[in-house]
Amino acid sequence: MRKESYGYVSVRKVFVSSGVFNFANKLEVILLFCGNEGSLTSTLRTLLFFTALMITLPVGLYFSSKAYVFEGSLGMSDRDSYFYAAIVAVVTVHVVLALFVYVAWNEGSRQWREGKQD
Repeated sequence: MRKESYGYVSVRKVFVSSGVFNFANKLEVILLFCGNEGSLTSTLRTLLFFTALMITLPVGLYFSSKAYVFEGSLGMSDRDSYFYAAIVAVVTVHVVLALFVYVAWNEGSRQWREGKQD
């Protein structure tokens, strides 16, 4: 095990002695920001959550609003329903981005306050 330190980032590298690259014995690079592994885990969970939300929510709302709301309930034509469903998807993307910025901003300020009190 070799540990290298680069300013605020500590990098640990575990190398496989056999040279075989498989899933169980792979090269692992773990970034620990300021020695606080919990903050990195929290940040990655937040990022992965909003990434999944950004992929699934606009696409799902596009097709469901097109089929069930605009064509089904409102009886719009195919061409009009495409247009309004696209607007719903774009608004959804903006809402997810705004929520991500809000959560990231509050998470960063919370971590900064906790670090300042130490």
